[in-house]
Amino acid sequence: MQDYDPTDPNPTHANSAAAMEHVRALLTHIGEDPTREGLVETPKRVIAAFEEYFSGYSEDPHEHLEKTFEEVEGYDEMVLVSDIDVHSHCEHHMAPFVGKAHVAYIPNGRVVGLSKLARVVDVYARRLQVQEKLTMQIAHAIEDVLQPKGVAVIIQCRHFCMCHRGVRKPYAWTTTSKLSGAFRNNPSSRLELFKLISMDKD
Repeated sequence: MQDYDPTDPNPTHANSAAAMEHVRALLTHIGEDPTREGLVETPKRVIAAFEEYFSGYSEDPHEHLEKTFEEVEGYDEMVLVSDIDVHSHCEHHMAPFVGKAHVAYIPNGRVVGLSKLARVVDVYARRLQVQEKLTMQIAHAIEDVLQPKGVAVIIQCRHFCMCHRGVRKPYAWTTTSKLSGAFRNNPSSRLELFKLISMDKD
């Protein structure tokens, strides 16, 4: 049998028994009885859920951006995909944080399929994260592969580790942004971006 790999939570993996034992230990730690009827299958369910929550570790976000299109009649204005659902987990408490991402870029001769921008968000979000790092990773991936004239990533989320524990501020939103190229250096491009994002809220 291979050594247990904590980054491989596949419940069908030969070593998933070790992962499930860790879940049983946590149940015991909080004062539960992992052998009672309602919890017997919980370790298996938790590991299966982890496989979904953290599937981003098994994907390369750059691959989603590599297929591009150049037959776009010279289009060189902003491309914005807004209100992309974000579901991630805080790396400090493993508590969820959820919200929206707005991703924009200005093409430099080629464009990528719109769904690919959302897939890049998902790949990075499905890892243990802090929102600031998530924002930067998405922007850097787009910059590295597409080499556009500008990239903008704005993320707005509610963090359960802040809403339901600790300071307990359930209505607080956290906003992070990364602007580069034209979005950082050209005020008109930046203003257009913010106007278009605001239009989506009307």
